[in-house]
Amino acid sequence: MGGFFMKIYVNVNAGHDGNGTEQMPFRHINDAAKIAQPGDEVWVAPGVYREYVDPVHAGREDARITYRSVEPLGAVITGAERIQSWVPYKENVWVCRVANSLFGNYNPYTTMVYGDWYFAKADKHTGCVYLNNRALYEAGSVEECIKAEVYECSWVPEESTYKWYTEQDQEKDETVIYANFHGADPNEENVEINVRRECFMPSKTGVGYITVSGFVVTKAATTWAPPAAYQDGMIGPHWSKGWIIEDCEISNSKCAGISLGKYYDPENDHYFTNKYVKSPTQMERDAVCRGQYHGWLKEKVGSHIIRRNNIHHCEQGGIIGRMGGVFSIIEDNHIHHINNMMELGGAEIAGIKMHAAIDVIMRRNHIHHCTMGIWCDWEAQGTRLSQNLLHDNQRPAFAKQLKGGMMCQDIFVEVGHGPTLIDNNILLSDASLRFATQGVAMVHNLICGALTCVGEGTSWRYTPYHMPHRTEVMGFMTILHGDDRFYNNIFVQKWPSEDFITMHDSDDGFDSENRKVGTWMFDEYPTYDEWISQFDFTKPADMKKLESVHFDHLPVWSEGNVYLNGAKAWKHEKNGFVSSENVKVELTEKDGKYFLDTNIYEILEDFSGRMINTEVLGKAFEPEEFFENPDGTPITFDTDYAEDMFLMVMTNCDITNGDDWNIIPAENVKRNSDGSVSVTFDKMCPVVFVSDGGQVAIDPNGPSSPQTSDDMNMGIMAVVFIVAAAGGAFIVKKSKKSF
Repeated sequence: MGGFFMKIYVNVNAGHDGNGTEQMPFRHINDAAKIAQPGDEVWVAPGVYREYVDPVHAGREDARITYRSVEPLGAVITGAERIQSWVPYKENVWVCRVANSLFGNYNPYTTMVYGDWYFAKADKHTGCVYLNNRALYEAGSVEECIKAEVYECSWVPEESTYKWYTEQDQEKDETVIYANFHGADPNEENVEINVRRECFMPSKTGVGYITVSGFVVTKAATTWAPPAAYQDGMIGPHWSKGWIIEDCEISNSKCAGISLGKYYDPENDHYFTNKYVKSPTQMERDAVCRGQYHGWLKEKVGSHIIRRNNIHHCEQGGIIGRMGGVFSIIEDNHIHHINNMMELGGAEIAGIKMHAAIDVIMRRNHIHHCTMGIWCDWEAQGTRLSQNLLHDNQRPAFAKQLKGGMMCQDIFVEVGHGPTLIDNNILLSDASLRFATQGVAMVHNLICGALTCVGEGTSWRYTPYHMPHRTEVMGFMTILHGDDRFYNNIFVQKWPSEDFITMHDSDDGFDSENRKVGTWMFDEYPTYDEWISQFDFTKPADMKKLESVHFDHLPVWSEGNVYLNGAKAWKHEKNGFVSSENVKVELTEKDGKYFLDTNIYEILEDFSGRMINTEVLGKAFEPEEFFENPDGTPITFDTDYAEDMFLMVMTNCDITNGDDWNIIPAENVKRNSDGSVSVTFDKMCPVVFVSDGGQVAIDPNGPSSPQTSDDMNMGIMAVVFIVAAAGGAFIVKKSKKSF
């Protein structure tokens, strides 16, 4: 469709409010948001925009509305206001008074972080005080603020002595805030307080096809966002379709950074918190079914793209969403330092926390220093986690566990029926995957942590499954566990193997979690042949006799996996490789680049596994859906972590020996911005570039190129050569001694 599209200009530093032209720009983004129509572009000049942007009009699939920061990260949208009216109170504590009229109908200093699935003590407000962009910790009294003691649950204890406290002066209708700045003058420094609930989110649903590009979005008084309630974030599409959020820096949300969920349903909003006569899991099921009434269809909701964002220092989640994020792509984001203050605790905390992530692809994300990396809760059907780098997603040893706080791991898949595909990831935390689910396929991953919660954590929760690649509910079933597949993964016992102790949320009890790496946790699960043999298809079915079979564990497949440093294999492993040699797997960071120093491929030698594809993986049991692409096409796992990158450069200076090919050190190989590659050689010899699809012979006398149909070790080798991660290049190098 053709038409006349406008460029609308915004500049907070303009001398006066204009009409949106380049010569007379608006001073507020929201003024542009009131008039922007499909196909229009809103160009925002650098500056600090202290406002809530509420887009009125939706774009179209063929004519998006685009909001763009003219200078990348130059335009800042903040939910905070600067306060320069502080007066000394006592010792290092200052006090300010703020008229409640500043907050309108939402006062963050009378609103607590609380709701369904919140387990910690509900004593924290949605408000916050910031000193030079650093969030202060909320105290329970003025005295606690003055004492400024270390908060023992914090992951950054040296910052936890910066405290604030709030109270209401009812007579003057003022919010009173005390803060300990440790000698800094708050009127001279940049001190801000949360004022607005959100930064950039439509107040109504259905405002779709909007692009937000290149902004800093920061400091909002977001509320706790559980799955059976309205989920706000600093920025998000609010139950619409086709948003793109790209190249933004998103930080310092009290709760969620980006929200992809959920519609507001007053009859089911925080139902358990307010009434609690029904189980909270029943509210989950209700939310799914009521969602269809509220337009939860592929044609109306989801299909968002969240890419290349730097998301950090949010205290509930970096990206969250219930149902509204279906069919989305979350890629190339750097997500880090989530829930490190440890002031909040509950079942919605992670770098990425998605419910019903139907056909959601999360790829090439770099996620670290989060209480939990990725949490796919309920109905991870068609979900694919691919080429992600996850590390340090574990509580530091010095930090006390918060009562009501979450357990730690790289990935948690909970109460789903699959198919859930986890492929070509590098998982380096002490717990790699929490398995309170079924129907998972793990293919070509480097796994340095344990599989935990196998066969546990689901109780009687009857969970929906859906028509393949749709939102319509097909049925409900409890989680039987099993129906899992492990192909061509590398398991390394990098961390101590002793069980890990976790506290209960509601009593003084404890649980122990497995830390022994490998697939051995599935020893009690049947092979497919053992499972299918329980059904005699030559006779009429006996419903009563089959009852126990119908509710028993489903089969498991495990083939071509590598077990190193004491990692243990499933007792029915096929074509596995076990080595007791000392394995090195070390991640280091230098100048924004991450290096994995390992000798794994020296130990593997000629070990190979077969090529894996959708046909090999088959169908997830309950929904009877293949492990396939969202469009229904099959997947062949012939690329690795680095997908579009070459893997290594090899030379052979003795061409008479066809096997004598040597790897060029990674530090001698440089990928240039134009797509070319620069390599430093000691001497001229025949050279081969080994790519994701096999070997590309530069010299005609070099080795032949393996075809994707060949049995080869590329599936295993691919995870440990040269890879790329959001936030910087990621390079694998061999130990020096091997050169």
